[in-house]
Amino acid sequence: MIRVTDKGRGFQLSLACAAVAMLAVALGQFLWTGAAAVADELAPNEVLAVKWLPKPYPIENADAKAEAEMKPYTEVVSGTDLKFGMAPIPGGKFVMGSPDGEEGRSEDEGPQIEVQVAPFWMATHEVTWDLYEEWSFELDVQRRKLKGEAASEWDKIADAVVRPTKPYTDMTFEMGKRNRPAICMTQYAAQYFCKWLCAKTGRYYRLPTEAEWEYACRAGAKTAYSFGDGTEKIDEYAWYFDNSDDKYQEIGKKKPNAWGLYDMHGNVSEWVLDQYYPDAYAKLAAKGNPASNPLFVPTKEIPLTVRGGSWDDDPERLRSAARRASNKDWKMQDPQIPQSIWYLTDATFLGFRVVRPLELPSEEQAKLYEPDPQIMKDYKEAQGGKE
Repeated sequence: MIRVTDKGRGFQLSLACAAVAMLAVALGQFLWTGAAAVADELAPNEVLAVKWLPKPYPIENADAKAEAEMKPYTEVVSGTDLKFGMAPIPGGKFVMGSPDGEEGRSEDEGPQIEVQVAPFWMATHEVTWDLYEEWSFELDVQRRKLKGEAASEWDKIADAVVRPTKPYTDMTFEMGKRNRPAICMTQYAAQYFCKWLCAKTGRYYRLPTEAEWEYACRAGAKTAYSFGDGTEKIDEYAWYFDNSDDKYQEIGKKKPNAWGLYDMHGNVSEWVLDQYYPDAYAKLAAKGNPASNPLFVPTKEIPLTVRGGSWDDDPERLRSAARRASNKDWKMQDPQIPQSIWYLTDATFLGFRVVRPLELPSEEQAKLYEPDPQIMKDYKEAQGGKE
């Protein structure tokens, strides 16, 4: 408010104060909404999310500056009625891999190594179809248009994040959608979903590393499964070949592990960030123990690492240490030329869940977690330059 006085000096001072106040307001608006304005400039598809991350969408218990302050929270996807749970995972050390005598063990699960993991939150469930299709089918954009609503500062950035091409067939393969995990996406698609989620929430989400995934799955246990070494209790915790009725099931119908995570064993297998190497643990062991937040950065499409086992697997594939490598047959039925960078037509057993690190990564670290822009460039070139 400008205060007018009889004295010129007072008038000038009031104007100066008002100008400062207006500048402060404008600067505050820029600081909060600048990310949205910058989104087009930076091209969110190609630029690290940490450079354009908007202010956090306000929800309870999501803020923490230290591990001791971390709490479970329910994430809200702005502009939608979608929510999902996030569980705090304390930092710590664990032994990754399986001992020689573990039943069902594969050679790629050893040698066992000690690993140090930083604290993070992990989604209590796998990403469901309703959440995934909000991004992949642009349902949030369509809803706003139908209602005549303006885009929020979170929407403006999210709208600039690339979405997949339309699938050529129903990717549920008639197994149902409601409260069920999304499947058949490439790791690249899952990574872009995470960028969209960053924009819609203002919090930094990504796929877990392989070490983070196993650490969270074990939830402090040193046994083959988070609930013990034997399979006597497996029906209480997991969907697998013998009890799944030949399809994935609704999330959260089985018991969670000790850290509140559901379906870490079975239902659908889950993408992690790492390139798959059968001798990954030997490579880490050669560098000395403990390995701190290890990640084998992907440099090629195949093979990548998958964890958790699925509705279509026998119990031994659901063990905490069990690993799986992606392969080209997961696109076998894809009729497109070039084959899609978004869909895996034959991976009806594969989904993902997200994590959020307590500490926001540096730009150098973030480069290791986000999708490679070269994949899109190569795909467009193979299409003859089409969008």
